[in-house]
Amino acid sequence: MPVSCPPALAPFLDLLRCPTCRAPGLHPARGALRCAAGHSFDIARHGHVGLLTGARATSGDDAPMVRARARFLATGAYEPLRQAAARLATARPAERTTVLDAGCGTGYYLAGVLDRLPGARRLGLDSSARALHAAARAHDRAAAASWDVFRPFPLTDGAADVVLDVFAPRNPAEFHRVLRPHGRLIVVRPTPRHLAELRGRLPGTLAVDPDKERRLRRALAPFFEATATERVEYGLSLDAAAALDLVAMTPSARHLEPAGIAGRVTVSALATAYRRRPVMPASPRTGSTRTSPPGRAPTPPPVR
Repeated sequence: MPVSCPPALAPFLDLLRCPTCRAPGLHPARGALRCAAGHSFDIARHGHVGLLTGARATSGDDAPMVRARARFLATGAYEPLRQAAARLATARPAERTTVLDAGCGTGYYLAGVLDRLPGARRLGLDSSARALHAAARAHDRAAAASWDVFRPFPLTDGAADVVLDVFAPRNPAEFHRVLRPHGRLIVVRPTPRHLAELRGRLPGTLAVDPDKERRLRRALAPFFEATATERVEYGLSLDAAAALDLVAMTPSARHLEPAGIAGRVTVSALATAYRRRPVMPASPRTGSTRTSPPGRAPTPPPVR
């Protein structure tokens, strides 16, 4: 029996554009979304739509990583991080705010934003079908779609009021394109102090690039201007089960030696709100504006 279009996804149909031909608007048809040219994208029984096709259509976090993340986040250990992101995202609420979560994972952080914005609609993008199973059910106003954040987004220009990026890869040019003129980008990322004690107990895991802030500023500067930053830092006591889940929800789990990892750790992150610059920079070679990053730079595994 075909899956019907989830109610939370319906408000986004006019904001989506076909990933294949880039035509604006998709419409539901017998368990799928279709564009005017007939390209079709299945709606999963779990509630998300599969917009990502081709070789990377089933990438991202696997089932054990997603289960570990869900268990760990359910403990509330990262609730201060979620509240910081929500505060910045809702600083200037509109009656009907559209929120895009790029690299949404299980939808934990975006659910916190929606709790503060009763009239908001939300779309999460992630390349992991397993994570999207949870993201589509994270909130009654949560819609979810599979996508690779490094590709041009399947959204029309100026579709979103807020773009949320929490411990996820970034695509500055696409963030700029899909944000409305007065839109806000919220970026949450770890500092070098984040989980330092756990890294000491498990050398080679949970790496935080020491040059992360400089690279972030350089990547965002042509498109965005920072307006507010919160530093979120606190101590956390982890028992063996929570410590295992914290590591297992990252690619570091493949190299995990579980003995002796319980104990006290420091949670340390920066949450920044950015204002969209009005004009995208011209390419020095062609004089044209850029609509997507010039290439995909290798990045270390995210620390979530």
